[in-house]
Amino acid sequence: MATAAVAPHPVPTRLNYFASTSNGEPPYNFTYSPPPDGLPQSNISVEGIDTIVHDIRGKEDTVSLDTTGFQFVGHVSQEKQFVDDEVIRARYYKEVEELLKEHTGAKRIVIFDHTIRQEGQSNNPQQRGPVTRVHVDQTYSAAFARVRDHVPEDANRLLKGRVRIINVWRPIGNPVAHHPLAVADWRSLDPEKDLVPTRHIYPDREGATFSCFDSDESKARLTPHTAFLNSTSPKDAPDRQSIEVRCLVFDEE
Repeated sequence: MATAAVAPHPVPTRLNYFASTSNGEPPYNFTYSPPPDGLPQSNISVEGIDTIVHDIRGKEDTVSLDTTGFQFVGHVSQEKQFVDDEVIRARYYKEVEELLKEHTGAKRIVIFDHTIRQEGQSNNPQQRGPVTRVHVDQTYSAAFARVRDHVPEDANRLLKGRVRIINVWRPIGNPVAHHPLAVADWRSLDPEKDLVPTRHIYPDREGATFSCFDSDESKARLTPHTAFLNSTSPKDAPDRQSIEVRCLVFDEE
């Protein structure tokens, strides 16, 4: 079912921010179930804050990766279904690489994973629902560790130059009406006060989140983001489907 376009308008909503932990310990989140030793999946508590999300359609030229930490790019993909992970890796990854090189001037792109998000249930572990908590995706130390994990043979050399982690996000099938994506302007953030590192615990390793990443400290370094409830969307609009591709972006080969 096609979705009719809705004119740009501010959206009143409530965004969920980190508030505290349930046990007073540093925040953590297990990425698998069940966690060991009877531990809860996460010890994070959130606080809902009423806010206004501004629709940036028609003002896309006022934002950029370097200044605000996000950017809008028009692109027609040859991949339409996004149902086969192998096809996505073989076909869509190449498009993402070309897109990033064109719009960032990067010389080398290393894609390390993708996630398809769909509202409702899915038996595919690569498919998850929208995240309705304000977050960003890598701590600074975790970002450097990503380089060593994914390009160990060239890591020392590449880390001497500019390194970025960029998520390429797009809707699938229809414009997103329910649980669209909100992003925060880097310039509104106080990194020393506004960020809380969180342990992400995998079956075989640990990671830490709060940011996507740019090693150039003169540029936007982080992009807080979240899905949010849009009560102004048509009730009969299709559920959200989207794909995000996570990429290491290097200015050197």
